[in-house]
Amino acid sequence: MPSFWSENLPKLGQMFAAIAIFLTVLAVIFFIAGKANGKKQRPIAIVVFLGPALILLLFGLLGPAIRTLLLSFKGSASKHWVGFNNYQWLFTDPSMRIVLRNTVFWILLTPIVTTGLGLLLAILLDRMRRESVAKSLIFMPMAISFVGASIVWEFVYKFANPNQPQVGLMSSIAHHLGFEPPNWLLTQPLNTFLLMVVFVWSQTGFAMVILSAAIKNVPADIMEASSLDGATGWRLFRGITFPMVRSTFIVVLATMVVATLKLFDIVRASTGGNFGTSVLANEMYSETFIRYDAGRGAAMAIVLFLLVIPVLVYNIMNLRRERTIA
Repeated sequence: MPSFWSENLPKLGQMFAAIAIFLTVLAVIFFIAGKANGKKQRPIAIVVFLGPALILLLFGLLGPAIRTLLLSFKGSASKHWVGFNNYQWLFTDPSMRIVLRNTVFWILLTPIVTTGLGLLLAILLDRMRRESVAKSLIFMPMAISFVGASIVWEFVYKFANPNQPQVGLMSSIAHHLGFEPPNWLLTQPLNTFLLMVVFVWSQTGFAMVILSAAIKNVPADIMEASSLDGATGWRLFRGITFPMVRSTFIVVLATMVVATLKLFDIVRASTGGNFGTSVLANEMYSETFIRYDAGRGAAMAIVLFLLVIPVLVYNIMNLRRERTIA
């Protein structure tokens, strides 16, 4: 029986050889750039600094993206062309319709709730004494991975049979209030929204910190002049604060949308995608690495990629517009 090293040593040798060749070429380029002068110095400097990045971008992103696109038109064994069959299955299969519905719910609700709650907390804590303590506590869940956050919230949603003591927080509260708690993570579609709470709890601190920094950059003289003109509370927020931090709000919102689209950990760790809670990213993993259907998995990856593009394009256009105005 072949050993581990006899099987993997040639692959490791190829990997180290590729790294050595890349570093050698890079060293030669830097050496030539150091010797260049005059008119040739600028184009060579551009090649030196952009060349390696473009090469890595080509082989690390563009190449796999093209391969994924081609795989999405092939069957499970990636040998025969099946046309748009994988996409047809994705949008017509009854179980996949539930997955798409859940994905739409995640996209529409979690980014808005997370960013909006982060903005609200940033405003409320902006003039609070010892605000750093409160912000640190709210930001703390951000340091926990999605898997860790799912485990924490598993104790909140934990359910026991009626003849056993309820140890889950929500089940215990419902029991003490005289209600018979349901099995939270098995109740559809409630379980999907309960998983969204885990995401909101984990990411609100990030949104709050970024938006708080933007609020602190609002010029104090503008705020004072608006207050003297009678703008307070909601009028001050609507007329001055939010317009001044709108670009940052959009950036944070776009970041939350992208994070939601690639969400995998919470669903996988909490329910495994069962009980009507699966989303596209989780199904992409299941089809590719569990059911070994690379074609369907690639089709889901392409759909996720197409959903991300409008968000990024709008974000870039908004940033350019803000720079033009500034």
